[in-house]
Amino acid sequence: MKKKDLEMFRNIGISAHIDSGKTTLTERILFYTQRIHAIHEVRGKDGVGATMDSMELEKERGITIQSAATYCNWKGYDINIIDTPGHVDFTIEVERALRVLDGAVLILCSVGGVQSQSITVTRQMTRYNVPRIAFINKCDRTGANPYRVAKQIREKLGMNAVMMQIPIGLEGDMEGVVDLVTMKAIYFDGDNGEIMREEEIPEHLRDEADERREELLDNASMFSDELLEAILEGEPTVEMINDAVRRGTIALEMAPVFIGSAYKNKGVQPLLNAVANYLPSPLDIKNIALDLDNDEQEVVLSSNEEDPLVSLAFKLEDGRYGQLTYVRNYQGSLKKGDTIINSRTGKKVKVGRLVRMHSDEMEEIAESGAGDIVALFGIDCASGDTFTAKQINYSMSSMHVPAAVISLAIIPVDNKAQNNMSKALNRFTKEDPTFRSFVDHETNETIISGMGELHLEVYIERMKREYDAEVEVGAPQVAYRETITRRAEFNYTHKKQSGGSGQFGRVGGYMEPLEEGEYEFVDKIVGGSIPREFISSCDKGFSKSMAKGALAGFPVTGIRCVINDGASHAVDSSDVAFQLASVGAFKEGYLKAGPVLMEPIMKVAVEGPSEFQGGIMGSLNQRRGIIVGTLEENDYTAVESEVPLSEMFGYSTVLRSLTQGKAEFTMEFASYRQVPKSVSEEIIEEVRKKEKEKK
Repeated sequence: MKKKDLEMFRNIGISAHIDSGKTTLTERILFYTQRIHAIHEVRGKDGVGATMDSMELEKERGITIQSAATYCNWKGYDINIIDTPGHVDFTIEVERALRVLDGAVLILCSVGGVQSQSITVTRQMTRYNVPRIAFINKCDRTGANPYRVAKQIREKLGMNAVMMQIPIGLEGDMEGVVDLVTMKAIYFDGDNGEIMREEEIPEHLRDEADERREELLDNASMFSDELLEAILEGEPTVEMINDAVRRGTIALEMAPVFIGSAYKNKGVQPLLNAVANYLPSPLDIKNIALDLDNDEQEVVLSSNEEDPLVSLAFKLEDGRYGQLTYVRNYQGSLKKGDTIINSRTGKKVKVGRLVRMHSDEMEEIAESGAGDIVALFGIDCASGDTFTAKQINYSMSSMHVPAAVISLAIIPVDNKAQNNMSKALNRFTKEDPTFRSFVDHETNETIISGMGELHLEVYIERMKREYDAEVEVGAPQVAYRETITRRAEFNYTHKKQSGGSGQFGRVGGYMEPLEEGEYEFVDKIVGGSIPREFISSCDKGFSKSMAKGALAGFPVTGIRCVINDGASHAVDSSDVAFQLASVGAFKEGYLKAGPVLMEPIMKVAVEGPSEFQGGIMGSLNQRRGIIVGTLEENDYTAVESEVPLSEMFGYSTVLRSLTQGKAEFTMEFASYRQVPKSVSEEIIEEVRKKEKEKK
């Protein structure tokens, strides 16, 4: 793709808290850019469902489970769009979309404002330095207040939110918006708001529009001396303002705020103009790869299609015709029939089919250039693999994958279900890095783990529907951890003599709590009391011991093991001897170091009518929850708290009956915290009881 074409290219993601209207907005964008010719609603009441929710489960539940990619053209700009899920259980879908996108649209509800998931999504955008514009949706709803939401964006998200529009009427009286750049009132006529009509600003909004424009110019002039001069001398041009706002947005110093109602077809076209005017093209973003042949030195990638190819596989799907691999090209071009190399495995792969995605439909293409997001067929790779041309050996940094916090045991009902379940698990674990499965060797059960109840529920449902694998589900298990609370010394000798050469190794030192991280090994041996070749054996022994703690058999975390003394034997010392000596030393020190249980604490946000606030807070307190903050506005309350995951099972049913089904909650992993002594004793007792039963 030529440089001029790339300037007219946008790769954007649409992210938000659940139920803010992401999929509804994407549906309108596709309609106005003439990619679809009829608008369908999210819950599929009309039997069709929104274009971007192609999975049956998505249509039934009215939620997005998998991010879907599409593309459209708006006034000569080619726009690749990824519609991402709002549920925190599918957070990896948002994570991998933001990893490969150049810009994003953050949607907020004009009533709910900045909600818990808005904060998570913003954190993810910041992690990957993604410039964003905000769209305050649902301005037609009772209680809509875009000014309050803009204030929350500044205070809660720490973004420099600048209003680019003001509403003409709110709630049921919303008619249109005033554009503060052109100083025109915009109305949306026609059956689906497709006709944009510009008029003079209504008299009663004139003063407010002047005041808000002043704020906009103040903010924008920080990024352009030319604009500052023009403001001082008289009237700045639209181009000058747009240029300054674009610079501020790309520098992550400014977040332009737009308003509207996607459901009522108001404000979507100006948002598309903003995507074109303010969000970056691939040329504006600095992308870095690591040169594997040159000690992982950082290399800045060009967006030139003449340069050797660098492409990142960011999402996998098992389609009807084999594996579908979504890739983002950062440099070079990708053509049908090309031979490319997977830099992780070193294997050569031939590009058989190259397609552009439109939700679950695809369009065959012959080639794609730098900056493009396309999909490849029938290529075996993992999520996060880098593909390059044969003359270079680069790797892109991978994305952040959060740890699983909840597990379930699943048991197939018969042999047929067993085979189908294996196929399903192979596919799902390959597609979703946050979904894991393994066989517990002690119980012989298959354990699946993920980000939350809904996450696992969806995969079990998909096993039944897509693979005809009927499974019985065990009780949810919490991912407890063990750690130590104080420093303890160890000095352990491993001796074994049974004819021939024996085994001998002595390891001395101490272990102590580690502030950050899971495990650290420190070698302080002087004078060769443990020969150099056996130091790594000690490390292996200690790290092996971290898999199962002596307290209740849970994985151990947060320990630094330091060795400073030891002894060896000229004949009997070996790699195995020192590994076993370290395992013994770990056990000896661990029990003296005050081991405790740690449990995952979830950040729980409950939102609903104010009349139920007391009941909501009571239900969280009963679950060992700590209330972090509450917000009350317009008979609407939001309660933020931190609650142990083990106490949250079945909470949705309790909340539903407590609030007549009017409240909803979201939860995401916050941190690990020590389990109270009384609860800890119960857990350990239960673990010991199970172990006795097995014997």
